[in-house]
Amino acid sequence: MSAILGLTTMLTNAFHNLIGQIGPAYDPLFYDVMVYIFGTMLFAVFLLSVIAFYLRKKGIGGGSAKEKWVSELDKYFDREQIGLIPDELHHW
Repeated sequence: MSAILGLTTMLTNAFHNLIGQIGPAYDPLFYDVMVYIFGTMLFAVFLLSVIAFYLRKKGIGGGSAKEKWVSELDKYFDREQIGLIPDELHHW
């Protein structure tokens, strides 16, 4: 029975400390630090996604680092005329 009472007291104290950040015992430094940390994490994720997109699009070495299968697929599409706009000579 005392274990349940101790657990209830511990949860009540934790809940009181958490809610105390919003009420009269509001600590602006706690709030500011949390906002700065969260904002820094969001900015880091955004920056990493921009870097990953650039590396995926351009590659590390520029145009020369294009993946081999992409160039082979481009050759195949050109040879088979896949993906081109139909013209008057070719009736699909």
